Amino acid sequence: MLSFFASDLHGSEERYEKLFSMVASERPVAVFLGGDLLPAAGLASSGAGSGDFVDDFLVREFEGIRESLGTAYPSVFLILGNDDPRSEEAAVIAAAERGLWEYVHDRRASLGGRPVYGYAYVPPTPFLLKDWERYDVSRYVDPGAVSPEEGWRTVPVPERERRLSTILDDLARLAGDEDLSDAIFLFHSPPYGTKLDRAALDGRSVDHAPLDVHVGSIAIRRFIEERQPLLTLHGHVHESAQLTGSWRDAIGSTVMLGGAHHGPELALVRFDPDDPAKAERELL
Repeated sequence: MLSFFASDLHGSEERYEKLFSMVASERPVAVFLGGDLLPAAGLASSGAGSGDFVDDFLVREFEGIRESLGTAYPSVFLILGNDDPRSEEAAVIAAAERGLWEYVHDRRASLGGRPVYGYAYVPPTPFLLKDWERYDVSRYVDPGAVSPEEGWRTVPVPERERRLSTILDDLARLAGDEDLSDAIFLFHSPPYGTKLDRAALDGRSVDHAPLDVHVGSIAIRRFIEERQPLLTLHGHVHESAQLTGSWRDAIGSTVMLGGAHHGPELALVRFDPDDPAKAERELL
């Protein structure tokens, strides 16, 4: 049950080519992609910069792998991240409908009978693109962050959703009352206060208010504490593993793995869903 996890590739064709090469040579049963997959959208509301990366690169390359591997083609599960313009979601869904991958944001899928859930939203950040940002557990915004009601979006959403939606409520609705002890969750945000959400904000302040060096989601942490899924996969905070010395953590019986990386290399996590505690990560 060899599986791959990678996150925060940010449209780097070099990283993707390394990933594709490893998929072809090692033939995992599943590949999980944890968001921030596309070139940066930039700071203009047009979303310029992402171009047709989904169709012209990702779809083309994955179709080539599927043709080459045939029945050995892996199950591919992906979400987008806060740096990905939501205007590209339609192209991602269209490829999913052709069976190229499974788009699992806010959805439940399956890997060999094991439930797989995905969730892309992150708590408010200082960045202006708000397509994939939600209030966390309340309408509180950390010093230095920009509210989801401000900034800009590539896809409009109703004002009520911008004002009232929270990650806390979303996760409760997504998981319902299901038994999650065998489930895999693909998140973009890491949980708050862990080895996976440590940002390089030491000694910094905004308007004399010190910045919290942990930038993950309180709602995701509470969800893991209360529901104890088997495995959670996270990205978003590139420098966290460098600062904490670890790309893995645990809350109770839940194993948590981080795929974000601060350098130019591809951070490839290999794991077996039947024994995720033995996961390994290699920089390629």
